[in-house]
Amino acid sequence: MTATDQIQQTVTSNDVVLFMKGTKSMPQCGFSSRVAGVLNFMGVEFADVNVLADAEIRQGIKDFSDWPTIPQLYVKGEFVGGCDIVTEMTLSGELDALFEAKGVAFDKAAAEKIREANA
Repeated sequence: MTATDQIQQTVTSNDVVLFMKGTKSMPQCGFSSRVAGVLNFMGVEFADVNVLADAEIRQGIKDFSDWPTIPQLYVKGEFVGGCDIVTEMTLSGELDALFEAKGVAFDKAAAEKIREANA
């Protein structure tokens, strides 16, 4: 199986996937940590893929999404964005709307707390 096949299978078989440096319990970079932290705080169930563990996946995900940086968030097979985009979407409420539209469970009160803390 190629890296592309593996990535495709991962994003289609999981509702929410974060391609990141490290794991959700032990992120290896600040940007990955921030996105994983938002998802964890909001109570979103997500699969984490550690790109540091596999060079082919690390390069493959950049080609797959045509996006140069890690982390990368996918929701229901759709590329959402990296750290800056996810942060902006969280603060604007767009991430909540996306999760609601896609039927992904999350803690609305936690999302509100993030916005209050960053207002």
